[in-house]
Amino acid sequence: MTDLTLASGPKAAQRPSRFQMALKKPGFMAGAAIIGASTILALFPQVFAPHDPNFIDYLAVRQPPSWQHPFGTDLLGRDTFSRVIWAYSVNMQMAVLATVFALTIGVIVGALVGYYRGIADMIFGRVVDAIITFPFLVLVIAVVAVLGPGLINMYIAITLVGWVYYARLMRAEVISQMSNDYASAGIVMGYSDLRIIFRHLLPNAMTPIVVYWMTDMALAILLGSSLGYLGLGAQPPQAEWGVLIAEGRNFITTAWWLSLMPGIAIVLTGLGFSLIGDGLADLLRPRG
Repeated sequence: MTDLTLASGPKAAQRPSRFQMALKKPGFMAGAAIIGASTILALFPQVFAPHDPNFIDYLAVRQPPSWQHPFGTDLLGRDTFSRVIWAYSVNMQMAVLATVFALTIGVIVGALVGYYRGIADMIFGRVVDAIITFPFLVLVIAVVAVLGPGLINMYIAITLVGWVYYARLMRAEVISQMSNDYASAGIVMGYSDLRIIFRHLLPNAMTPIVVYWMTDMALAILLGSSLGYLGLGAQPPQAEWGVLIAEGRNFITTAWWLSLMPGIAIVLTGLGFSLIGDGLADLLRPRG
């Protein structure tokens, strides 16, 4: 009697999950740590700020960094460290609110245009050409100048201009996804257009949008700080990094800490979003 033995080879190595892959990417983890810390500071600034950010002390004007004031004091004797910490609330809010509305509008418009094409695509193309002809910052400044300075008007201006870039990217992704078999199968099975667009095409086309969104949040912080520096964004005495840099620009040689400390905060936070964006681009890329 012959025994039939089933030879079993070595177990195939299991493919690591995306979470496990993320843990092996130092850039992505560093970005996640920076943005995680920034989010905590934005949500609970009163826990980490040692002083009232608007408390004026004329006996401590422009003091250099010390144990009592780690980032020194400003022109009115206010603690710069506390003001930089409280500015996280405003600047992280900028990163979200300056992009989320443009993201929502752009994704919906781009998905509809990419699916239906035709005259809608032609009109969309003319709108895109008209907007991207001018530099993004110039258009935003022009809209804010018409509406007036302030955070709300800044969000409106960025949304009015920024949705086009999301819509153009989403349109290209939807057109690419339309060539796949599942899209044709949905049409053959009689699914409604909205079901095909929002339940099938949109989820498969969101990967580059999410990656672009991370990068755009870094740019939103830079743009918001630039407008604050120019007096078109957040308004004094509100603590915001661009406003803090503007307040110290005339004293860069004698009170360097006034502009340097908020500038470092801008660079670190922008770097965090950029590192997350680069990491997501690798993690969300389809694996063969």
